[in-house]
Amino acid sequence: MKRILVLCTGNSCRSQLAEGYLRHFAAGKAEVYSAGVETHGVNLKAVETMKADGIDISKHTSNHINEYQDMNFDYVITVCDHAREVCPFFPSGAEKFHYNFPDPAKALGTAEEIMEQFHAVRDLIKQYAKAFIEKHI
Repeated sequence: MKRILVLCTGNSCRSQLAEGYLRHFAAGKAEVYSAGVETHGVNLKAVETMKADGIDISKHTSNHINEYQDMNFDYVITVCDHAREVCPFFPSGAEKFHYNFPDPAKALGTAEEIMEQFHAVRDLIKQYAKAFIEKHI
């Protein structure tokens, strides 16, 4: 079974969304993990926006990359430029992918405008995750 690691800065939002969708689309055909180069806790708006699309990530945890240093991964996906720049070397020879998704946690505006930005980023990540699974798993 293939192993996928999604990396972001704080493992609170974008990587959590990606982990949720990659698991969903892999449908048990891959092990999916997410981590950050820091840990900021799971963003409650990320949980809410995924719930609105029928995926429960409320039990996800915010994990640090060091927790996975001894695991072999087939794929490492960085979902922000900062994580790509500081991504540690994985001796497993994991194939690396990168997409710099906007950070909805930095969204400004009314509560409704902020959630619109979360939904927009969620939809981008959903499309990316679906295409990734179709191509690689």
